[in-house]
Amino acid sequence: MAIQLLPSQVADQIAAGEVVERPASVVKELLENAIDGQAQEIEIRVEEGGLRSIQVIDDGIGIASDEVELAFKRHATSKIHQSQDLFRIHSLGFRGEALPSIASVSEMTLETSDGQTGTWIYLQAGELVDRRDSHLRQGTSVLVENLFYNTPARLKYIKSLPTELSHISNIINRQALGHPQIRFRYFNEDKLVFESNGKGRLQEVLAAVYGFKQAREMYPIEAESLDFKLTGYVSPPTLTRASKNYISLYLNGRYIRNYKLSQAVIDGYREKLMIGRYPIAVLHIEADPQLLDVNVHPTKMEVRISKEDVLYDLIKESLDHIFQPLQRIPEANQPLQYTEEANPEPFRLEESYEQGHLPLSSPRPQSPSRRESQLSELVSSTNDPWEEAGRSSGNASLDSEASPSQAQPVSSETIQPSIEERQHKHSEKEVWRDVDRITSIDAKQVDQSPRFPDLDYIGQLHGTYLLASDDTGMYLLDQHAMQERIKYEYYRDHIGTYGTAMQELLIPELFEFTQDEMLEIQPLLPKLKEMQLDFELFGSQTLQLSAHPTWIRSDQVHETVEELIQLALNDKSASVSKFRQATAIMMSCKLSIKANHYLSDDQAKQLIADLSQCQNPFNCAHGRPVLIHYSTYEIERLFKRIQDSH
Repeated sequence: MAIQLLPSQVADQIAAGEVVERPASVVKELLENAIDGQAQEIEIRVEEGGLRSIQVIDDGIGIASDEVELAFKRHATSKIHQSQDLFRIHSLGFRGEALPSIASVSEMTLETSDGQTGTWIYLQAGELVDRRDSHLRQGTSVLVENLFYNTPARLKYIKSLPTELSHISNIINRQALGHPQIRFRYFNEDKLVFESNGKGRLQEVLAAVYGFKQAREMYPIEAESLDFKLTGYVSPPTLTRASKNYISLYLNGRYIRNYKLSQAVIDGYREKLMIGRYPIAVLHIEADPQLLDVNVHPTKMEVRISKEDVLYDLIKESLDHIFQPLQRIPEANQPLQYTEEANPEPFRLEESYEQGHLPLSSPRPQSPSRRESQLSELVSSTNDPWEEAGRSSGNASLDSEASPSQAQPVSSETIQPSIEERQHKHSEKEVWRDVDRITSIDAKQVDQSPRFPDLDYIGQLHGTYLLASDDTGMYLLDQHAMQERIKYEYYRDHIGTYGTAMQELLIPELFEFTQDEMLEIQPLLPKLKEMQLDFELFGSQTLQLSAHPTWIRSDQVHETVEELIQLALNDKSASVSKFRQATAIMMSCKLSIKANHYLSDDQAKQLIADLSQCQNPFNCAHGRPVLIHYSTYEIERLFKRIQDSH
């Protein structure tokens, strides 16, 4: 077959296959155009999940009359003019593909005015049908009707209308969170579904998206390095979701997906998060555009970032700075509650503002007048969130080779060293302890008041729980979680450190693998070597283990080493420090006492004493609570010794 140049209409439909996947894609592209057009107010109207019609109206700068038709030519854009501009992009769009791609698979009406002249234009399948003058006020209105009418195969892959509406709502909510200075109004079938006030206050948009109850619990975050500036809000470890989708990252106003930066948010909480639970976070990152490469994905949601490791550290350490001082002992009749030591105060809303959870995918309609009243009252009654948060919090220094029993309590007087100072102070072999240490303090400044309650042991329940008491009430402790926390901190501080004793094997252990497994394992041998696993090749498909660290039990060598190899295979790119952390979690869980294991009084008391010396005695390595508190008041109320007020 002869090579030929494709007609422009076919080329546009091919491009539409990349840019316009579903109705939500149309909403995303049109919103980005409106934002780039300096809009202060944007209205979105949708019918039948966006398949019948999508209309986006803005009050931006509009399009000049002589440029309207040019806007529907592929690669026609006002955002860039030469190749060097690709490395200093400040706009959300820049390729000039959105309008022609959308127009090629729909019937589109565009009405625009730059304040001088107005133009109305109508296209079918990307072909101009009609054009006339218009008297529209400054701004642009884009109406997309009968989406995919000329590509019926695409319609087969469209989900149910509620699903499509969910995706559209998700796009609008994320844009509102990314641009709190713009007022968004979203209508579905002429019913107001979502509205933000456009006053530039992110906490108010959080309240509009997630509900006031969730927004008032979130903590402000603010940090800066030489290359990046970070602002936003994050939820406490008690306010979590079952999906990472609630972590929203914005880079120079652009919503992005980045696994490493999302993981930095999760790692910032450390073991305070339960397994399978993720925080709500909205983080705005400002960076020099020359550090970014936006031109790597059709939807521009993936961005290559120079100095990504520096940004990872900034996010992780900033969250650790906020949440490290938090202490939590759950009350029996309430969700997890926090007591705090010199910790930042979260942004607070009045109790009367509470509303239910409002997920990103399904915003809840509210009365505009009521919301405006609430938000205005919020602003007038709330001080600057970051000033309320305070800037001093920290954790005791772990510079010494101390065991968990020597950990010092948190002080309110702290010094937060820079990344460079810590790198200068500690060798690479000590990087794992740096994961758990963000701040260091002078020993003379340590507050010696106990963080853990002074408990009197009472007894054991079902061979699983310990009962104890103090002046405030009764405590129920999970013995498996207690020993898991104790062992985790021990392994965390000792696995892979200098001076760890090695057990030489008189008869080496042999581990056999398939050829494809060996190809994957061989590059990981240096990492395993740093974990004191002394492997040598013994044939093409066999590894010989001649020595291992002494903390591996002699009767579990083969099983434990196989699990360590599997951990390394599961995340080949993980740093040695993260590998050590995963190993510490695995070992602490494997070697801890289980349920239905009865302890003597002396054993139980020693377990409580060891737990009280842990750096974080309040939850296990998996994030589950270690102890629960029953207050004296609550116990007396249950027995009707105290009557509830009516």
